[in-house]
Amino acid sequence: MGAPRRLDDLPHAELAAIAREFLLAGQMIDRAGMPHLISAYGRDEMRDIAIDEWMGASPIYSRRMQRALRFEGDDVSTIFKGMQLDVGAPPEFMDFRYEVHDHDHGEFWLDHCGALVDVEPMGDDYVVAMCHHIEDPTFEATACASNPRARMTPIHRPPRAPADRHPHCHWTVDIVADADPIAEPDAAVLMASTRAARAVVEPFGGTDGDDRGWPDYSHALDPDMRLEDFSRRSLSVIAQEACLQGHLLAISFFAAIERRHGAEAAAAVADRQFVGVAGMTAGRLRSALGLGGDLTDVATVFELHPAFHPRGYIDWSVDLEGDRLTLELGECDALTESAAGSWITLLANGHFAGLDAIARGVDPRAAVMPRPPARGGRAAWEVLIGDEPAAEFAEVALTRFSSGAEFVFRRVGRRSGDSDPDPS
Repeated sequence: MGAPRRLDDLPHAELAAIAREFLLAGQMIDRAGMPHLISAYGRDEMRDIAIDEWMGASPIYSRRMQRALRFEGDDVSTIFKGMQLDVGAPPEFMDFRYEVHDHDHGEFWLDHCGALVDVEPMGDDYVVAMCHHIEDPTFEATACASNPRARMTPIHRPPRAPADRHPHCHWTVDIVADADPIAEPDAAVLMASTRAARAVVEPFGGTDGDDRGWPDYSHALDPDMRLEDFSRRSLSVIAQEACLQGHLLAISFFAAIERRHGAEAAAAVADRQFVGVAGMTAGRLRSALGLGGDLTDVATVFELHPAFHPRGYIDWSVDLEGDRLTLELGECDALTESAAGSWITLLANGHFAGLDAIARGVDPRAAVMPRPPARGGRAAWEVLIGDEPAAEFAEVALTRFSSGAEFVFRRVGRRSGDSDPDPS
């Protein structure tokens, strides 16, 4: 069998495709978790936990992406650039369109909102909970990462009237000089103390001089930005930062539940969340790379899965020797988070159904079994291929309720007339 593919093996076009998948996977974290909150605590509690979850994570990861791609600033354009690279607004699935009027004024609208499409069948009460109660404070938290005097004001938003109204919503963004600055949310202050918030991402790829494409995003906002516009080196940063956005969101989710219902309840919901999003994402990665279902392909998905990046934060090894595939979680910063638990601490404590879900997402016959660590790590597992396919996890099936499960990206590749940024 061949060796599994690694993130730094991917050529430019595939790295752009995987970065898109990572951003969509971050959006699907909520689709995997919120149904379990609703069943346990009801719609209103789900709403309040979601508010804390996003307000905790988004200011932290927004500033990280600004620093990583060198577009820090306090203007409307900076806010919009961050939204283009946010798991809360994955390209096309959440088809944000942007117009900047000047330093202090702009507007955006959604030609398509996958989140709305998911929620509308549940009724107007759920639409209002998402598009009013959750968006108002979380949009402000995102904006305040760039300028605490930024204000987002809806021109119109759902529930849609008429039912097919387009765009799905429309907002203005203004920097109001005499407005009281929005204070950093308490949840974000907590998240700023996490090791995930301080994790170091190492880029890979060519140097800026020989790696064609945007080396960063320090130039003017491009409303039609595509990930293929970036150099392979900058794409490597975007992909890894997207994974960290997912980890920060999951930790913030865990913390929000723990504050209200205790650590045991938080672990139970977060575990089911991980199973759902991990399995669905595995299937999408398999499709995005045109993989089959042999053991090398299973190993490749375990190697590339966003749950195990960046490697500077998570010590994760995937070893394929002959027909034996082993996984090992080593000692790392992700295991020493103090703000709340996480998917990685759950794995270390014996909750490995998410690994089974990933394996089945590539080959339904695959199963994961614990084994002693070979490298002195915290935990290890072996992937075995059986004779009969296992049923899909209920948590994965529930996550597939989202239209994101089968979503097809269409604005893929460089635009007409653009040269290939990377001949590899």
